[in-house]
Parts: sequence; structure tokens; C-alpha cells
Amino acid sequence: MRRREFIRNAGIAAGGAFTAPHIVSSSLLKSSPPSDRINVAMIGLGRQTVNPNIPQFLKSENAQIVAVCDVDSWRLSNGLKQVNDFYSQQKGSSWKGCAAYGDFREILVRKDVDAVMIATPDHWHVPMAIEAARAGKHVSLEKPISTCIEHGRQLVKAIKEYGIITRNDSEFRPIPQFSKAVTLVRNGVIGKLERIHVAVPAELSGDSLKPEPTMPVPDELNYDMWLGPAWEAPYTEKRVHAIKAYGRPGWMRVDSYCNGMISNWGAHLMGIVQWGHNSEYTGPVSIEGSGEFDKGLWNTLNKFDIHYRYADGVEVFFRIERPFVRFEGSQGWVEVEYPDKLTASSQKLLDWEPGPGDFSFGKLLSDKEDFLTAIKNGKQSFEPLETAHRTISMCQLGLIAIKTGSRLSWNPDTEEFAGDNAASALLNIPIREKYFKF
Repeated sequence: MRRREFIRNAGIAAGGAFTAPHIVSSSLLKSSPPSDRINVAMIGLGRQTVNPNIPQFLKSENAQIVAVCDVDSWRLSNGLKQVNDFYSQQKGSSWKGCAAYGDFREILVRKDVDAVMIATPDHWHVPMAIEAARAGKHVSLEKPISTCIEHGRQLVKAIKEYGIITRNDSEFRPIPQFSKAVTLVRNGVIGKLERIHVAVPAELSGDSLKPEPTMPVPDELNYDMWLGPAWEAPYTEKRVHAIKAYGRPGWMRVDSYCNGMISNWGAHLMGIVQWGHNSEYTGPVSIEGSGEFDKGLWNTLNKFDIHYRYADGVEVFFRIERPFVRFEGSQGWVEVEYPDKLTASSQKLLDWEPGPGDFSFGKLLSDKEDFLTAIKNGKQSFEPLETAHRTISMCQLGLIAIKTGSRLSWNPDTEEFAGDNAASALLNIPIREKYFKF
């Protein structure tokens, strides 16, 4: 059964109207009025969810986790215990108010669920987020939001159609050093912006893996649903994730499920590039690059150098090195190296503060609090998924340029290449329609 049919048959009216948060029992919530809590379901219970996503939602006075979901029953059991134990301690007595599901579609038919936090392998991000939009659920989506540009476009279309509130789940913008650097750039303190250098860490470089033997599927894993929209492939542990353990999973190195570090970390740092350049809803016009791919089961990029040019002449240089963004202007430069090393061409730049009439972001909320506050206020978040689509498109455009070996001409308005059929063919990844259909 298609997910759209699953939801329709369950009686969900996936309209675009904003709905108020559902009420949570005041016997549990001692510090916030019950009407202020957003009922959140966690979909995907890997290392990113158990730490930091679940702890951040648990500690928020604006959220109540009412459901967890994973196709791995060991992880599902752990996530359920993590949530119920926290609320039991908060309440002072046993709490069993969080429900567990092996199929995310069962969460979407619950009328009391206001929002979902999706943190699954990347190939599931767009299908789950679109189905959540169809069900009228607000979506916080782990980065990178997609594995190809066309899927991201379909997600943006669904968001607009169903009128949900969304948030790119990246914590970089609220980091004071990044927002300070962008404030300097957007106020022209470094002069006219000319170049941007950005890099991601080499965490996965040199990790190529030869073909692995086929293994029995663990009893706790629904492997076919884990594959979901991806094509059938023999199970081996390093294709998926460690058995009954957490840690960096193998799927992050397999291009059927993830673009690799170019998108995994690029989703953070290229987002700062777009933010500083004030091009969050557009993109470059020219892309070229080179790189090397690992061979074997793990087959993503292990090195790359990409050059972009925007219509205003600003150039971006993207590579694997250390995690940083450097903005260079006609009157100076400013750089942030993750997590919090802020440097500039002069101390004067670092001492500058916005005054009356200057552009300023003020104090920014964390990604989770921004999402929850946006739902409460009925307004879009500070980093909605349409901007995340444009960010990850930058990474995917670079990947396409490397694969084709061509200098690509890109129309950011229509999101099309000019006169390059080979590049155009790589905009979309065909999917297995057993669990999802666009």
C-alpha cells in the first residue's frame, strides 16, 4: 500500500491549515502550561537521535515526546526507555506515556502528534518528510535533507502545498561566532564580498572498503523497510549500522543512501556560505570541480575541490580540509573554524558591533527551540527546509560537476542545467516505490 493511501484510509485530512498544539497532561508538566507543549514524535533512533536530539527535546519546556519509531527493535526499545525514564524522573512516578512504533506511518495517523523529528538514513529523509507534510505534521529534518536535487524540489513543493512549518536540523547558525561573521559580512564591514572559502573535515578519508560478504539479517532489523525507497541490496553490517551498538554508521559511506562528507558536513558549512552571501533561496550559475571516490562498498568522495560562481561574481571554493568558512571582501576577511574559533584580518573587525539601523540577527534560538517556537507562533522557522534545499543543492551540484568532469551552467531560478544532458540526468535518483511514491 502506498503511504498516501495509508494516510487517506486512516482518515487523515492532510490540509495546509495551521493547527494549534494538542494539550499535554498538566500532571506531568510542572513548569509550562499544557497548551504550550508541542507533541513531538521521534522517527529514527540512531546516534544522532539518542544524543543530542532526544535530550534537547526532553529538556525543552515547549515539547513533549509522545512517540518514537525505528526499524531496529533494539534501538526502538532503547529510545522508548530513554524518554519514559526521563519523564518518570520528572514526574516522580512511573511514566509510560511514550509509544513505540516500527512503522513511521502509524505515527502519522495519530491526530495528537503535532510534529515529527526525522533523523533516519538520508535516503529516507524526503519520503518521510513528504508523507508527514501530507499528514499535516510539522517537520524538523536532520541534515542533509536529500540525496539529490529533484527529491529536494519535490519536498519544497509538498511543504508549500500543505502549509507546514519546517526546520533544517542544523545547530550551526545559532553558534555566536558564525552569526557574528555573517553579521559582519551582511553589513559590509569587510567591504564588497568577493570570495568565500569553505571546507569540511576529512573524517572519512582513506576509509575505502572492499566488497563485504552477505550476512544474515539481524532479528531486530526490518531490513527491507530500512532500504525503503532504495533498491534491494544484500545485507551486510557495514552497509547499514553496527549491530546493537551506536557509532558512525556504514551507510554514510554508501552513495545509495548518502552523498558522503560533501553533504554530511557540507549541509552545515555551505549553509553558512549561503547565509553570509544572502543567497538562501537561490544558488550559483557556474560550477566545476574534481575529486576522487572510494571504491568498493564504501564509495563516496574522499577528496574534492569545487569552484562555484554566483551571478554577482562572488566565487566559492569548497574542499576537504578542516571545518571552516572564510569570507573575503575588498576591505578585509573574517573566518570561523568550527566550533567557535573566530578570526579576522584586523581586531577592528572583531570589535565591530551593529548599531541603530545596522543589520542584526540578535540572539538566536537553538535549532530545536526555533522549530518549536515557530510552531507555537504559526510562522516559519529561521532556517526552513526550502533554504536547506538550496544549501544541499550546492553540495550536490558540486558532486555532479565532479562526476561529469564538466564546467556546468546552472539556472538557479528554474533549477536546470543549460545544454548538458549528462548533468541533467544526475539531478534525480530513481526510487523503489514499495514504500513511497512521489
